Amino acid sequence: MSITTDSDWWRTAVIYQVYPKSWADSDGDGIGDITGIRAHLAYLAQLGVDAVWFSPWYLSPHADGGYDVTDFRAIDPMFGDLADVDALVADAHDLGLKVLVDVVPNHTSDQHRFFVEAMASEPGSQAWARYHCVRGADGGVNPPNDWASVFGGPGWDPIPDASGNPTGWWYLHLFDSTQPDLNWDNPDVHQEFVDTLRFWFDRGIDGFRIDVATGLVKAPGYPDSGEGRGRRSTLDEILELPQWDQPGVHEIWREWRAVADQYLPPRAFVGEVWVGSEESLAAYLRPDELHTAFNFDYLKCPWDAATLRATIEGSLHATGLVGAPTTWVLENHDVPRVRTKYGMEAAGARLPSSNVAAPPQVEPDDARGQARARAAMLLLLGLPGSAYIYQGQELGLEEVLALPASARQDPAFLRTDGAEGFRDGCRVPMPWTSTGPSLGFSPSGESWLPIPEHWATTSVEAQTDDPESMLELTRRVLRLRRAEPALGGGDLQWISEEGEDCLVLRRTAAPDDPLVAGEPAPHVLIAMNLGETSTFVAAAELLAASSPGVVPGQAPAGADSAGYWLPPDTAAWLR
Repeated sequence: MSITTDSDWWRTAVIYQVYPKSWADSDGDGIGDITGIRAHLAYLAQLGVDAVWFSPWYLSPHADGGYDVTDFRAIDPMFGDLADVDALVADAHDLGLKVLVDVVPNHTSDQHRFFVEAMASEPGSQAWARYHCVRGADGGVNPPNDWASVFGGPGWDPIPDASGNPTGWWYLHLFDSTQPDLNWDNPDVHQEFVDTLRFWFDRGIDGFRIDVATGLVKAPGYPDSGEGRGRRSTLDEILELPQWDQPGVHEIWREWRAVADQYLPPRAFVGEVWVGSEESLAAYLRPDELHTAFNFDYLKCPWDAATLRATIEGSLHATGLVGAPTTWVLENHDVPRVRTKYGMEAAGARLPSSNVAAPPQVEPDDARGQARARAAMLLLLGLPGSAYIYQGQELGLEEVLALPASARQDPAFLRTDGAEGFRDGCRVPMPWTSTGPSLGFSPSGESWLPIPEHWATTSVEAQTDDPESMLELTRRVLRLRRAEPALGGGDLQWISEEGEDCLVLRRTAAPDDPLVAGEPAPHVLIAMNLGETSTFVAAAELLAASSPGVVPGQAPAGADSAGYWLPPDTAAWLR
């Protein structure tokens, strides 16, 4: 992998996402905690990642999985305390791992001190000005406009007086009603988050993942969106609405970048940036704004060669406009597991890309889903830039579609009476061992979400030292990525022609890479067969393959070259 300085490690890093509630429980209450994380940090170092990102561990009532924050500078007791975090960061740094944590600047919990003060004060107070508290329409009887919650229903709730009577005023919440949106026109809000950034940077945190990075600034005057009152728009529709991606949000990121750059080495940001065009994405990645942004076009891309090629090209073009790296991602805590996503597609169905709507009543083709998930891991880690792996992705875990309604905690599921909100299926805790009622997740056998019994065969214990397992495949390719100058940084050139079902691209080391040292720049071929028949790739050496079915052979009749045959749903790294 191309060598980078400590200040720009994020350009080619592989970052692993930990959902703390589901990683490892140390005290037997069935909920993951920081001590449990520390007990398994060496696993991440052995896996070969460069950094770890932790979803929120802040003080919270957990109406939305911890993304409803009561105090951005305190740890929820269910996870531990600040001393536990300090020990975790020290352990991670000793293992050579950078540490990123989530920050949630669009909204707070309704139990945050700002909102408690607002609800205890009169309309028009300084405390109210920290949120979007607006006089309702029709004399205050109806919400101020037609903005909807991402989780279903209206995006406004009425503000009562001390006796519980309506005041005619409403507060905005683009997510759950317990998550009031902050008003970033207010200087108190800016100061709260500058103080939060410094608090964590001073404790050694290397960067932040920024939740809802496009939503902080709302269009002046709160114009109607055209959604229609109470209707929740689709993701593609949301991108064009006046409550998202407003120009003023870029001033906030410039302010944050100035804070991050005051540290040595500078701290890094990755944004959750859902936008509708390459140009809009590039705007967030200008040199004085965010360092990286998740590539959601890639995450949403179906198993289709033409679409995937166009997505890769478009993504590289977008980030190249401002000299930023592309950040590749296939899974996170909000979206379906790729094994199930691709298995559904193989069965002729599609899962919603954001785990909002109910999954189709179709049995996925799990064998093809597994094969495609393995192949997708090789492509993900072979593309130029940085990459994210979500916990359990390296095990090839599937989406748990059959969770009982009584176990589900997604607020969208509760707000829509079970019609939407199925994110819990990708948040089921990690299986560490092949035995026990929680497969090693908790010493008591408890688990906040039920773990499928058959995950015993896909647990960390079951896959370790099995050369054919997804876990060992991931370890192998991560070692190769570190060792190969052509991977991580470097250039990309297409070898396959447009319209071909087998994508083949050449990764070449940058000429100024110190690992090359004046020698001819080495290259690696990344090939993935998305078609229905085996495809030949000319190459001299097989470095890694997602399937044992990749075999050496001769080119088809008429060509005089040796190489390898790739079956369908297979990827390989070759030279």
